[in-house]
Amino acid sequence: MLGKSKKPESDKPYTVPQKEEAKPAPPPPPRSAPTASEVKTTIGENISIEGQIKGEEHLVIEGALKGNVELEKHNFTVGLKGRVDGEIRAQNISISGQLMGTIKALGKVEVTKDADFLGDIKAKSISVEDGAYFKGSIELDREPHRKSGFAAAPHRPSSPDAAMAQPSPATDTRKES
Repeated sequence: MLGKSKKPESDKPYTVPQKEEAKPAPPPPPRSAPTASEVKTTIGENISIEGQIKGEEHLVIEGALKGNVELEKHNFTVGLKGRVDGEIRAQNISISGQLMGTIKALGKVEVTKDADFLGDIKAKSISVEDGAYFKGSIELDREPHRKSGFAAAPHRPSSPDAAMAQPSPATDTRKES
């Protein structure tokens, strides 16, 4: 009885199931280089630059800059320790340090409470925080479809006496037959 073995029910040979090989996890997608709109360059507080800067990325000044900056489609920031003297052209501009000069922004200018600004600003909008030092002029760009209420209103006399002194337009009361 010990030597007896059971015969398999089918004539097919028994095969050992194969384990699925563990597939390695796909590698993470390659990190793409930041786009120009995300790249930011910082000029450190121990750096001093004299000259003109043109660029295609955001710029932060923590050091000193004497000269003009052109970043037409990008943002410009003067950090807390930054000192800038010149004309700035950029999309949006934020000032937390010192800036003396002219600003021409296509978007918004923000003057924070820590800022020290002396100059002229031309922009679509501006905000000046309470506590900021500001000495200069502001010119806001207008939407082309909006008209000033001053230009649309007819000029009227300021007092009733002045209205009496104004000649009234002549009226023709003749009847024709």
